[in-house]
Amino acid sequence: MGGFDEDSMRLKCIECGSTYRPDPWLFRCPKCGGLLDVEYRHKIYRLDARERGVWRFKSMLPNPKTRVSLGEGDTPLIEAKSLPVSVKSYIKFEGSNPTGSFKDRGMAVAVSLAKSMGAKAVIAASTGNTSASASAYAARAGLKPIVVLPRGRVARGKLFQAVLHGAFIIEVEGSFDVALESVIEATGGGSRLFYPVNSFNPWRLEGQKTLAYEVYSQLGRVPDYVVVPVGNAGNIWAIWKGFKELKDAGVVDETPVMIGVQAQGAAPIASMVSRSLEEPLWIDKPETIATAIRIGRPINWRKAVIAIRESGGTVVAVDDREILEAQRMLARVEGVGVEPASAASLAGLLKLDESGYFEYGSHVVMVATGHALKDPEVPLDIEPVRASGLQEVVSLLRGLIGD
Repeated sequence: MGGFDEDSMRLKCIECGSTYRPDPWLFRCPKCGGLLDVEYRHKIYRLDARERGVWRFKSMLPNPKTRVSLGEGDTPLIEAKSLPVSVKSYIKFEGSNPTGSFKDRGMAVAVSLAKSMGAKAVIAASTGNTSASASAYAARAGLKPIVVLPRGRVARGKLFQAVLHGAFIIEVEGSFDVALESVIEATGGGSRLFYPVNSFNPWRLEGQKTLAYEVYSQLGRVPDYVVVPVGNAGNIWAIWKGFKELKDAGVVDETPVMIGVQAQGAAPIASMVSRSLEEPLWIDKPETIATAIRIGRPINWRKAVIAIRESGGTVVAVDDREILEAQRMLARVEGVGVEPASAASLAGLLKLDESGYFEYGSHVVMVATGHALKDPEVPLDIEPVRASGLQEVVSLLRGLIGD
């Protein structure tokens, strides 16, 4: 298995509890169809000083024969100095990853497995960031990237990245959920030529959990709350898992409260939580300016709910106006440029803080999942002042600074 010691790890179904050997090609429970999780029998938190980023934490990760990396991870944890909130807040800026989003953490692991297991290509459905990341890491590994996209529903910045890295692009009519179902169907017949790297693949989420390790290392403690945008819902589970593993390894004594944020037009899990239901209210045609979380049927919803309930957290919905206001606030008050889906973290924080949800002075980490240039079509109120020549420019500048 190329470093997959069956005595040290296994796959476990989150639904029925059945366990299986650590097969990188096994994505769903053969008995009940439930999602799988990677479990480690011995959790040893040991940093490797010779490595950087995600692979510094290789003692808590799968051990593929070939490691594929673009230097992902080691993203900054930025203390927010001027946000109008009652908490001590930080921004975990995942936009500084190689392709500009948190997806690079997971792709480092998933594409490493694909390469090690002899796949010829990787395949992913995407709202944009996954396609960009999968394409870059596949190119790095010498594999063919194949991406399935909802036609006309992907931000041009992300589509450009996939094209640049040589992806074979298939467009489908409908939403991301249609694209994802196509990938699941195409990879469910036993073919091992192309490897799926969407988040129903539990091995990809192993890379994403390293964000929790980094936050602990950078902050010097476990935050009281972690706020995460929720689309297909794998990331909030992965981060929660990372913190739980730190506790299981005896590194920390506590874990954070996990808070998910969804866009109002794509909020099946938030609706479920607010109405105390047992299953989400699916949305066939999700709509939001936050394209990265414009998903109406998140495949990892059960994992997200486990993270929320185990941590004592919640999921909140914010509208597009709140998202855009939060995006501008982060950029103009803190100097951090993020795409709309990332700004949902701050929008959710502001909404909950106003309602008195947080204890005063709590430490809150907002996960900013993607860079501002990922989604350049977002409308901005730009009204440049025109000047006819040098003297008019000088006059305008002096007036601007009160000289």
